[in-house]
Amino acid sequence: MELPIVGAAQATARVDSTRGGGGSGVARHVLLIEDETNIAEALRFILERDGWQVSALGDGAQAVAMVRGLRPDLVILDLMLPGADGLEILAALRADPATAALPVLMLTAKGQARDRAAAEAAGVSRFMAKPFANAEIVAAASALVPG
Repeated sequence: MELPIVGAAQATARVDSTRGGGGSGVARHVLLIEDETNIAEALRFILERDGWQVSALGDGAQAVAMVRGLRPDLVILDLMLPGADGLEILAALRADPATAALPVLMLTAKGQARDRAAAEAAGVSRFMAKPFANAEIVAAASALVPG
């Protein structure tokens, strides 16, 4: 099964039409930036089952523009991506006042101390190494964006 990758304009319209006011029971929205299709599909399933609305992108080159267009509640960001790596994307998000406070969960196979330190220095909200437990992802996302 191919993971649907949503274009910014299409996804923005879809998100805006489903959002309501605070406390309205509307799903929290996460943008998943992950190039490994099997991991992205698993994350989509896990998060949607928990009530999240999930948009996905498999390339880092358009990630910052996608975040600006979608205005998600949370970004789950891989470190190793084609086009631009996760640290570059994170730095660009933190440098932009419109996205500086956006919660970013970095989920990566590069889980060594130096990778964690680099992500923390760049301003990541939470760092998790792959492999991950389903409950751990849901708990981390919910802690970053209470619903």
